[in-house]
Amino acid sequence: MKYISITIFLFSTLLFAESREVIPVSKTEFVYINKQGVEHEIDMTGKDFILVSVREEDSDGRFYAVDRDGTVWLSGGISSGEEVEFTPSGKWKVLWKKRYYTSKKYPEEDGSNNMDYSIFFTRWGHALHKGSIDHTSHGCIHVDHADIQLLFKWAKVGMPVLVTRHKYIRYARPDLKRIYLRGENYRRKRRR
Repeated sequence: MKYISITIFLFSTLLFAESREVIPVSKTEFVYINKQGVEHEIDMTGKDFILVSVREEDSDGRFYAVDRDGTVWLSGGISSGEEVEFTPSGKWKVLWKKRYYTSKKYPEEDGSNNMDYSIFFTRWGHALHKGSIDHTSHGCIHVDHADIQLLFKWAKVGMPVLVTRHKYIRYARPDLKRIYLRGENYRRKRRR
């Protein structure tokens, strides 16, 4: 029955897919639809990754840091590009990180580092970085100051970054309740 409902969900989503689409089907499994409309399964089991559900209808407006053991250990609110094409959906990876960075395309008049704690994930300059989660961006993903510091330290070059326009909270909720509501500290399990 579970697979029938997933199949129906995926089929209905395919009818309305954007040019790139990442659709969560479990905490670590996704369906990726590329620009040509070809569907691929993505299994992130055993991998560290960042998932961003951009703030739009039918999505969460949150980032999720998922450890290789499948635990969502960090999450927080985000803001993203105002228009759909400003923040691209898809499967990306961390290309490079820069602690202090000023946008060349949208610099601040005062010359401040307006993209502090940047984690770049597209060749067009899209990044997760420190910014107001109450205002839309030019396409980057704004993360609150306290959260981006932890995310920046944890993220590694080459780490997958998945950007979706679908809800992910239903998969993350049990971990987040344990960590944020019950106050349980998350400790990464050692690999043997």
